Amino acid sequence: MDHLPGHQAVLCLLTDKIDRDVIDLAKECGVRGFANLAVGYDNIDVRYAAEKGILVTNTPGILTQTTAELAWALLFAASRRTSEADRFCRAGKFTSWKPLLFLGMDVSGKTLGIIGAGRIGTAMALMSKGFKMKVLYADVKRNEILETELNAEKVSLDELLTRSDFISIHTPLTPETRRLIGEREFSLMKRDAILVNTSRGAVLDEEALARALKNGTIHAAGLDVYEKEPAIHPDLFHLENVVLLPHIGSATLEIRGKMSLMAAQNILAMLLNQSPPNLIHE
Repeated sequence: MDHLPGHQAVLCLLTDKIDRDVIDLAKECGVRGFANLAVGYDNIDVRYAAEKGILVTNTPGILTQTTAELAWALLFAASRRTSEADRFCRAGKFTSWKPLLFLGMDVSGKTLGIIGAGRIGTAMALMSKGFKMKVLYADVKRNEILETELNAEKVSLDELLTRSDFISIHTPLTPETRRLIGEREFSLMKRDAILVNTSRGAVLDEEALARALKNGTIHAAGLDVYEKEPAIHPDLFHLENVVLLPHIGSATLEIRGKMSLMAAQNILAMLLNQSPPNLIHE
């Protein structure tokens, strides 16, 4: 908050908590708006900002494909145990080929469940076409693209969890989706199911996830986001059947550059008293 006085626009990260106290001070200091360098904006009280006449923008669209690709990277890493095998080789334990060494799970022909079929969820699902997967999705809205392109089924969350071999989470964090997946939901999944989360960490109950992985309730998981980020539940560190990444869903040279440019364009519009191109409406 010390940086607010003397500034008309603020570039903020998803790690910056823009709550009512910050917004009140921003109003006093004459700040016109906040440009969030992210698609998600659960770190900002957008409705309160609107009440105070303060603009909030994000960087949507441009990181869709990149984040979807990372979800696939996690899916493959968890299914084929590549991180675990890499550690094995680095430790000097690879002495010969063995028929049962690091047996993983096939992807082709399996069932992929998409929780949250927005832009990123849709892109991730469309990439499954080459693997001839059956696609299920759970969302409040019908997704005609997935149904037309992939013959995907819109199902309830419980049905998706029960039928899917791979489950990828792409829902935004809202009061309704906080801890959407917990003890009960893990119990519905197949024992050989693999879960991937690239949305927001708090959509998952990490403690329940750690238990499910440890007890064999589900087979494996791949995570790029965490419930109390940057902290990661300590029980996850001791499990070989989880791949852990440091929130790098949009981390490519091309996309981070485009995100920065988009945020700068939003700020420039604020300074010129124009409507920013990526203004968030709630």
